[in-house]
Amino acid sequence: MNLKLRFAAFFTVFVALMLLVITASVYLFYSKYHHTDFYRRLRDEGLSLYDQYSTLKSNHDDSVFKSLRNFNQHRNSFYQEQLALLDQNKNVLYKEPDTSNFQLPPELLKNLPVVTEAEYRFWNEERNGVIIFLDNKYYVIVSAVDKSGIERLATLRLLLIGVFLGGLILTAFLSFFFVRSAFKPLANLSMQMQQTTESNLTARVSESTGNDEVQQIAHSFNGMLERLNQSFESQKSFVHHASHELRTPLATMLSQTEIALSKDLSHEEYRKLLESLKEDQVGMVELTNSLLLLSQYEKIKSYSKWPMLRIDEVLYETIGSARKMLSGIELELEFANIPEDENGLMIQGNDALLKVAFTNLIKNAWQYSTDKKVFVTIDVVANQINVYFENNGKHLTASETDKLKVPFFRGSNSANVKGFGLGLSIVQRIITLHNGNFAYTAIKPSINRFTIYFKQKQA
Repeated sequence: MNLKLRFAAFFTVFVALMLLVITASVYLFYSKYHHTDFYRRLRDEGLSLYDQYSTLKSNHDDSVFKSLRNFNQHRNSFYQEQLALLDQNKNVLYKEPDTSNFQLPPELLKNLPVVTEAEYRFWNEERNGVIIFLDNKYYVIVSAVDKSGIERLATLRLLLIGVFLGGLILTAFLSFFFVRSAFKPLANLSMQMQQTTESNLTARVSESTGNDEVQQIAHSFNGMLERLNQSFESQKSFVHHASHELRTPLATMLSQTEIALSKDLSHEEYRKLLESLKEDQVGMVELTNSLLLLSQYEKIKSYSKWPMLRIDEVLYETIGSARKMLSGIELELEFANIPEDENGLMIQGNDALLKVAFTNLIKNAWQYSTDKKVFVTIDVVANQINVYFENNGKHLTASETDKLKVPFFRGSNSANVKGFGLGLSIVQRIITLHNGNFAYTAIKPSINRFTIYFKQKQA
């Protein structure tokens, strides 16, 4: 059973239960009221008989019972009504009709206290009756068959059953109709989702101006498509650039190898060829390592278990390694201000990843500087740790700054500098994993500044 039928069935059952409770309550309340009213009218009939008897007797009418009979013949009586007047010794003084066979219920003496206007109700098959004890002398017994009431109850029962069945059928029809109308936007949304493939991720499902749940789903789905499209485009661009960067050194190595095989070279020429091949191989190793790093960072989802680190200690270790790796570099580290508490230099992070990011920034500043000097500054302000990497060199243009973090992008100042354009992309991803920010600023007259912003963490 699909979702529409389940909702329709659930709604129908729910309404059916409500109709059942309502119709049953109406029938039971009316039945109870009807029986109570019938007993009340029987009681009134008995009291009317006794009042007439008392009046005739007080007038010393010798033909009391004959007068009572004449009186009863001219009034509206109940169906199969039986009236009786008994004295305190249970002797029948008057009965109507004469053929009535009155027998007081045995439990009367047990359950009916001898008090003024004491009352006892009884029921025998379809006959309802009431016994009234008056003036501590007389018993008035009235019983009848509530034919009209029984007929009304039967009519009401049939009417309520018809209302229940009709309401149930109407509810089932309307619930299916309304559920189908309500689910129509979801059905359209499902069809559009089924038509969405990796080849047409730019297609979007239609959104209206409403703010209901369906429109929220459509908006969320379009947002998901946008993120997937960006991810696919990023992967396509990454694969395209990676294959291009790998193809160039491979083609160079292949051509050099073919030349070497086609000619007889001297020992010195072979040496130069191998050195050239080694240089290309080193570049390929660096490119492969960079690509592996980028692919590994995509798998890192949480940094909640990383330890607390002092940013200055990580920088000191990175600077020591950079001085050994980069020949001729002049590297300085200074503090713009020193926090009173050493916790002001603490961040939560991964030591190895941060060293890679700092190394790439130092190497980038060294490669593109005019004097091979790199200045690193730690600035702690307002619960934030800023690290500046500065060098003297040509400024980047605004368009180059916008593309700075794109993989394989290289600026106009990289003509004579070897590289693949992956260093800053790696830095960006590492800093993002550490919940930080990364930005470039051109400072007059010829200073380039790369800034990393970290939030302080309490140890």
